[in-house]
Amino acid sequence: MNNQKKILITGGAGFIGSHVVRRFVKEYPQYSIFNLDKLTYAGNLENLTDIENAPNYTFVKGDITDEVFIAELFEKHKFDGVIHLAAESHVDRSILFPLEFLKTNILGTAILLEAFKKFGNISNGLFYHISTDEVYGELENEGKFVETTPYSPNSPYSASKASSDHFVRAYHRTFGIPVVVSNCSNNYGSHQFPEKLIPLFINNIQNNLPLPVYGKGVNVRDWLWVEDHARAIDVIFHKGKIGETYNIGGNNEWKNIDLVHLMCKLMDEKLARKPHSSEKLITYVKDRAGHDFRYAIDSTKLMTELGWKPSVNFEQGLSKTIDWYLNNLQWLNNVTSGAYKNYYKVQYSNR
Repeated sequence: MNNQKKILITGGAGFIGSHVVRRFVKEYPQYSIFNLDKLTYAGNLENLTDIENAPNYTFVKGDITDEVFIAELFEKHKFDGVIHLAAESHVDRSILFPLEFLKTNILGTAILLEAFKKFGNISNGLFYHISTDEVYGELENEGKFVETTPYSPNSPYSASKASSDHFVRAYHRTFGIPVVVSNCSNNYGSHQFPEKLIPLFINNIQNNLPLPVYGKGVNVRDWLWVEDHARAIDVIFHKGKIGETYNIGGNNEWKNIDLVHLMCKLMDEKLARKPHSSEKLITYVKDRAGHDFRYAIDSTKLMTELGWKPSVNFEQGLSKTIDWYLNNLQWLNNVTSGAYKNYYKVQYSNR
């Protein structure tokens, strides 16, 4: 994309979004980066303190389901590109509050598409929609998801993301909107809200709290380091082919219980505890409703066509992740206590 482009990144104060915003602000000073975030429980501006005063960065507080607000924002700035990360993303929450996921993930995406259609640069721009591997359903012991795998979502979360994917492709086919879609595996890394497995267990081990493992812990997930995901988004945004889908995986399949044992081992080493100390915290709990058995992503298309590949294996990435949380206990304490919510008020009240 050419110089002086205006790029809107939605959900840019969240876990994955903050890594993407930080990368684009630092790597592309010629772009004007707008970060749109509602600042729900998972949106935290403390994730972006290192770039918040950058000359090419603007934070905008807002809700993607507010049709009037979004239309006015797009009409004012006429964005050249949208990187759409804003979403309700926790499966357990989707089981408790499915309509919230419908509203944000489906309606919010449609409102953004409509605004981009009316006011965005559809002749030389891009609407990039980030999705999940969960839209494909579940796998047995063999095989991996590819870009042509039929959709078969099994949770309210995955159903809402599958629907938003279809809306993106429909706007491309019906209205000629330039789009790309990517579907990624489970992300892990720094700045992740501690409802997710890895930061939750780091926090619980640190504080000698139970480690709740669903069922027998045999469900399998492919894990993608968030920094590698941000690099993939960068590559797809700049080199991806319009109308195409790209799967992004870490090639790191782990049974949940094996992952937990590895985390316990690493945490015991880093906290100078006796071997196997943290394993005593493992507690098996009733399995989640509709819990998919296995996910695995085939990233061959992304690697062969665009030249991306993961930079770390899971053991390396997990060690880096644990180090970050142990070295940033104040961030973790602010998140778990809710104190991070005061940051927006302090930082932006006089702007």
